[in-house]
Amino acid sequence: MKAVISLKGKVEVLDIEEPSIETNHVRVETCYSAISSGTELLLKNLMTDTPIQLGYSAMGIVREIGEGVSHVKVGQRVACYGSPYVKHAEFLVVPKHLVVPLPDECSSKEASFVGLGAIAIHALRQADLRFGESVVVVGLGILGQIVCRIADVSGSRVIGLDLLAERCGKLSEACDVQVCDNVQDVNRTIDSLHQHEGVDTVVICANGANSGMIDQALRWIRDRGKIVIVGDVKMDFDRELMFAKEAQVLISRAGGPGRYHDSYESKGVDYPIGYVRWTEGRNMAEFIRLLAERRISIQTLITHEMSLPSMTVAYELLRESPRDVLGVLIDYGKERLDSKR
Repeated sequence: MKAVISLKGKVEVLDIEEPSIETNHVRVETCYSAISSGTELLLKNLMTDTPIQLGYSAMGIVREIGEGVSHVKVGQRVACYGSPYVKHAEFLVVPKHLVVPLPDECSSKEASFVGLGAIAIHALRQADLRFGESVVVVGLGILGQIVCRIADVSGSRVIGLDLLAERCGKLSEACDVQVCDNVQDVNRTIDSLHQHEGVDTVVICANGANSGMIDQALRWIRDRGKIVIVGDVKMDFDRELMFAKEAQVLISRAGGPGRYHDSYESKGVDYPIGYVRWTEGRNMAEFIRLLAERRISIQTLITHEMSLPSMTVAYELLRESPRDVLGVLIDYGKERLDSKR
């Protein structure tokens, strides 16, 4: 089968061995996969002699189920998440907890962004926002856009920040939230909303943000507020700023509890819901529910649809044209469903 590989900073589409079915796993024929620009560009730029398989979020059709799988059936549409199981490849073998069935109402193309959706939801769970509380989201790439949409429908007061006017425009078109393209506008917006008390949380989705970003976020939050770091940000900050507000600086790790845990992912051992309410699998399912119920839409974030052989071009676009590129969807030409999907 064909798959996308990065080797010494160069992207290639190569023939690799097709994975075989295992207990507690599902074999999926990929219809669409979504590029996560921040993570994948970081991996692509690693100058390593070891091939790296890119991608971690996809949608496809179940072709075979292993022993121990009961929540999906052959022929069903599903969304899948999680490297190294999910990648830009024609066939996937995915642990059952990382496979979510799709209701008829859910768009296949939007569902392929399930990995980014789970990451966005887990970041907001780390923030622990309550109804009516406020959040500044720094970085309005594909992930930041999804975070803002979910926070908005959850009843939070959202302020989005990105230096690119095009990304700010995308958010303004989708949500009735405050959108800023500079720090001074964020300062003014926070003051007008909170009488100088500060926001409850700042979620940093930007990659490569400068070392002063956390200090700036510490100035924005209220007393005992939170900063949740999702992007690849240099972890430098002023202790006195943190101390003065008794602030919390938190890391959000991928899609939620279970990620990188072999027992949960590979062996199919779930966490009891009474002890771990929101696992990565349950976060995936919630993102699909939001799409199916039309609570959120990310169709307008899909700026490019490309075929598997053109993947080298896709990564060049992400690097060279950040103003024009947000969501990049890879179409494998496998879905034969009605056109409204």
